[in-house]
Amino acid sequence: MLANFLIGLREGLEAALVVGILIAYVVKIGRRDVLPRIWLGVGLATLLALGIGCVLTFGAYGLSFEAKELIGGLLSIVAAGFVTWMIFWMLRTARGLSRELRTEVDNHLTGAGWGLVLVAFLAVGREGIETALFIWAAVKATGTTALPLAGAGIGIAVAIVLGYLIYRGAISIDLTKFFTYSGAFLIIVAGGIVAYGVHDLQEAGFLPGLQTLLFDVSAAIPPDSWYGTLLKGVFNFSPATTVLEGLAWIAYVATVLTVFVRTVRGQRDSRSVSPTSPATATGVL
Repeated sequence: MLANFLIGLREGLEAALVVGILIAYVVKIGRRDVLPRIWLGVGLATLLALGIGCVLTFGAYGLSFEAKELIGGLLSIVAAGFVTWMIFWMLRTARGLSRELRTEVDNHLTGAGWGLVLVAFLAVGREGIETALFIWAAVKATGTTALPLAGAGIGIAVAIVLGYLIYRGAISIDLTKFFTYSGAFLIIVAGGIVAYGVHDLQEAGFLPGLQTLLFDVSAAIPPDSWYGTLLKGVFNFSPATTVLEGLAWIAYVATVLTVFVRTVRGQRDSRSVSPTSPATATGVL
C-alpha cells in the first residue's frame, strides 16, 4: 500500500502542478476564457487512464493461463519502464517545468485556445497512463485489489490537496528533494515489478528456469504472514525467488540506481558551480 500511495502522490502531484501552472498562467495573462479548454483536456486524460485500467483489468478474461501470464509479465516490465522514465524525466525537468509549460501555452494560445485541450491532455494523460499501468501491475502481483487502489487513491487525494495549496501559495515544497528521495525509493519498487514480470514470463513458458530457485525463505517469511504480505505489497518480494528473477532485480536496481545517483550528483555539482535557488513550489508561477 505504501508503494502505491507514493505512486499516487508523486504522479498526482506532477499532474496537479501541471494543471496549476496552466491555470495560473492563463489567468495571469487575462485569458480566463480558455480555462474550460484546460479542464476538458484534464477530463479526457482522466477518462483515458480509467479506460486503460478497465481494459487491463477485464480484457484478459477468456484467455488461457499462459496467455494471461505472458501479457501480465510483459505489461509489468512495461510498467517498470514507464516508472523509470518518469523518475528521470521529472528529475531533469522539475526546475524548469513552469517555463516549459508556459512556452507550450504560448504556442497553442490562438483564437479560442483549443490547442490547450491537447496540452492539458498530453501533460496529464502521461501521468494517468503511468499510474494505471503501475497500479495494475501492483494489483496483479499482490493478488488483491483493495489495498493497492486504496493506497493510490489516498496518494492522489493528498496530491490534489497539496497541488491546490501550492497554487494558492499556502505551502512550499522543495521539489528537487521530493522527487530525488521518492525516485530512489521507487527504483527499488520498480525492481520488484521487473522481477515479478520475469516470474510471470517464466510461468507462461516464455522464459526458462521456473523451478531453479536462487533462495527460498518461505519458512522464515511465510507469504501469508503480515510481514510477508507487507514485503510483497511494498517491494513485490517473493520468499521463493528464481535465479532469473533475482538476476533481473539485481541488474535493474544496480544499473538504474547507479545512473540515478550519478545524475543527482551531476545536478548538485552544476548547481554548486552556478548556484541558483532550489526548485521549490511556493506557488505555481
